[in-house]
Amino acid sequence: MGGGAAVGMTPGVALRLGRVSNLPTVWSNVLAALALAGAPLYQASTLALLVAMSLFYVGGMYLNDAFDAPRDARERAERPIPMGQVSRGTVFAVGFGGLALGVGILAAIGMEAPESAAAGLALAAAIVVYDVWHKDNPISPVLMGLNRLLVYVAAAVVAVGAVSTQVVGAGALLLCYVIGLTYAAKQEHLARIDGLWPLAFLVAPFVVAAAYLPSAPAAAGLVALAFVAWTVRAVGFLVRPAPQVGRAVVSLIAGISLFDATVLAILGDLAAAALAVAAFGLTLVLQRYVPGT
Repeated sequence: MGGGAAVGMTPGVALRLGRVSNLPTVWSNVLAALALAGAPLYQASTLALLVAMSLFYVGGMYLNDAFDAPRDARERAERPIPMGQVSRGTVFAVGFGGLALGVGILAAIGMEAPESAAAGLALAAAIVVYDVWHKDNPISPVLMGLNRLLVYVAAAVVAVGAVSTQVVGAGALLLCYVIGLTYAAKQEHLARIDGLWPLAFLVAPFVVAAAYLPSAPAAAGLVALAFVAWTVRAVGFLVRPAPQVGRAVVSLIAGISLFDATVLAILGDLAAAALAVAAFGLTLVLQRYVPGT
């Protein structure tokens, strides 16, 4: 497994373990969820919610590496734990600590909604289940998509104490997108893609969005078009004679914020949609410095 004697970690290793370059996609998830729930976006509790969801994401990424360490030692020796840059125990402690703190923040800011703590616990449990059981698991892309759906659900519960059909519906479309994305990510260490049919899940958000665009602001069509173009570009990296799986995966991850931007634009909140587009751009910039996978 490597790294048995290491107890600390450098800032660079800490950022890499947390895949922090992808955090803007979590922030845009929160904005979309709040808008779908009909909650105010610009208030102090939104900042606390962004922090909590960031802790869930980073904690989950740490646990992903901690649980995968034995296999990574054989297949991905360049990861921090096999390289001895940090101990597995330290990564476990930070990961579970992040999830616990995330649950605590949700419970604190959602005190008027008793379900807030339960929503946080459900998200934390889903993250752990994925991290423990994603290798050689044919439904692991569904589990990963469920994590993003639960970000939507937990944000709505904390904000308004309930989950609307709009929140669940949009979250289900995001789940479909993440299924396609995660399937590609599972092939990354092979530098190839075994089959393209699961990528069909990426199409679901576009089919549904097309039904809403005629009654949405004109700008929503432009955002949706950008989302389509970016997704096609990302998939293009997979269908080349020499597939660039890693590049496709990080591109699709960044595209999550374009999904959120499309949702926000269809809802008519163009200011929030612009923030989600900015989150997309920020993700791309950060991925240049911290690997997104």
